[in-house]
Amino acid sequence: MNLKAVLFDFNGVIINDELLHEQLIEQVLIEENLLLKTGEYHKFCLGRSDRACLTDILTHRGRVVNDGYLDQLVKRKTEAYQQQLESIEELPIYTDTVDFISMITKNDLKMAVVSGALRAEVELVLKRANLADSFSIIVAGDDLTVSKPEPDCYLLAVEFLNQKYPELNLLPSECLVIEDTFSGIEAAKRAGMTVVGVAHTYPFHMLQRLANWCVDYLSELELDRVKQMNQEFTT
Repeated sequence: MNLKAVLFDFNGVIINDELLHEQLIEQVLIEENLLLKTGEYHKFCLGRSDRACLTDILTHRGRVVNDGYLDQLVKRKTEAYQQQLESIEELPIYTDTVDFISMITKNDLKMAVVSGALRAEVELVLKRANLADSFSIIVAGDDLTVSKPEPDCYLLAVEFLNQKYPELNLLPSECLVIEDTFSGIEAAKRAGMTVVGVAHTYPFHMLQRLANWCVDYLSELELDRVKQMNQEFTT
């Protein structure tokens, strides 16, 4: 299949903010009289929406919360995240990702962000990083009722792209996904897409076992090789 679209995860692929998210989740839990235990963030949160993360941690601790209360926790964390970003003069954007986005843009491939983060967070970062014009489609946590590793987010991205560009006739197999976590890689593969794992969050050797292809930095990806790779994995 020909490569027609590149779909980017957000946290850990475009912006280096996982530590900030961990700190904010920890603060939410402290306000609930709970301490974030070692390894819990990686187990329950990496690559997943705040809602799924908090639900699983609280359930693991024997806490049952209704949807309304969970909405309040997510809102509190989101507001704190936005406040933190506004206080940062230069956002920690991955420069290798910016360069790769520029290369994709020059080759007239469609791009989308596919993330469990809320749309307001994604749009804020893309605007501040001067990347908003690069992405015609954003699939955010607001659009979903499930989180990665379910494939729904990536399949929805295909649906949105086909709605915006009817002539594209995009299939999942014609998409390349850029991911940095286990749950994200699994979601993309379950959607029938080729996945590049970028070692921003986990070591190369851990992602290599799961992704179709793995790199330390996206600057290592050459477009011709990317197109060839997509054909190899979908034929």
